[in-house]
Formats: sequence, C-alpha cells, structure tokens
Amino acid sequence: MESSSSWSRALVQISPYTFSAIGIAIAIGVSVLGAAWGIFITGSSLIGAAIKAPRITSKNLISVIFCEAVAIYGVIVAIILQTKLESVPTSQIYAPESLRAGYSIFASGIIVGFANLVCGLCVGIIGSSCALSDAQNSTLFVKILVIEIFGSALGLFGVIVGIIMSAQASWPSKNA
Repeated sequence: MESSSSWSRALVQISPYTFSAIGIAIAIGVSVLGAAWGIFITGSSLIGAAIKAPRITSKNLISVIFCEAVAIYGVIVAIILQTKLESVPTSQIYAPESLRAGYSIFASGIIVGFANLVCGLCVGIIGSSCALSDAQNSTLFVKILVIEIFGSALGLFGVIVGIIMSAQASWPSKNA
C-alpha cells in the first residue's frame, strides 16, 4: 500500500453506498440538465420562428415533449437504481460483492445521465431546426420530425445500457 497514491487509497475508503448514491444522483440530475438544455434550445427557436409563422407553435411543441421525455428517462432509471440498494451488515460493506454492486450502480447512473445529456442536446438542436424550417416551408416538418425521433432514441439506448449494467448489482446476503 506504500507505493499507491493518496487518491487510490482515498477511493478505496469510500463506501459503495456513496458511489451508488452519486450514480443515482447523476442519472437524474444530468438527465434533467439535458432535458432543460434541449427545451431551452428548442423553445427559443420556436418562439422566434413563431413571430414569422404563428401556425407552427402548436405542432412544434412535440419537440419540447421529446426533450421532456429525456428527463423522464432519468427519473425512471433513478427509481430502478434506487430499488437495487439493499442493507448490508457493517462487516461486509467493503466486501468485493458490495464494491461491485456499488460501482455497478455508479457506472449505470453515469451512463444514463450523460447519454440523456447528449440526447437532450441532440433533440433540442434538431427541434430548433425543425421549428425554423417549418416556419419557412411547412412540408419539411414531418421529414425533420423523423430525424428528431432517431435523435430521441439515443436516450433510450442509454437507458437500456444502464439497466443492463445495473443488473450486475447484487449485495452480499445479510446471513453471511
């Protein structure tokens, strides 16, 4: 242990429950940040383009709804990850199985959070261009909406990977 850095010694002493809690917080917090950022990008373009063509306001709200779905993905995964937490005897908190479970939930939260951040940005940018192009030419709305749906799938991929990764989280039994 003498040759290891102070960072590695510090990280080993952090409870797996702390890593789990940080992962859950990142899953929901960064997902909501991605949704908010996407709504900001889409909404500002939608309001600006609606000055020229007020007819686009109601049908382009679908872009805002797609952005909001990103936050919902984060909430769903945070609930799933929260159900993975189990009480462990103090003697087994740093057992390899506990560490694996804590790191698994942490990694799952990071994957979901940042996948949803990128998804929110992607959907927001595509929604912005959808609103602007719809104001110019209404025949482009459906074509760009299809691209927006593909962008929204990025968040679902992150959710799927996060759920698969969190399936590895199993805490030691209380009887051991």
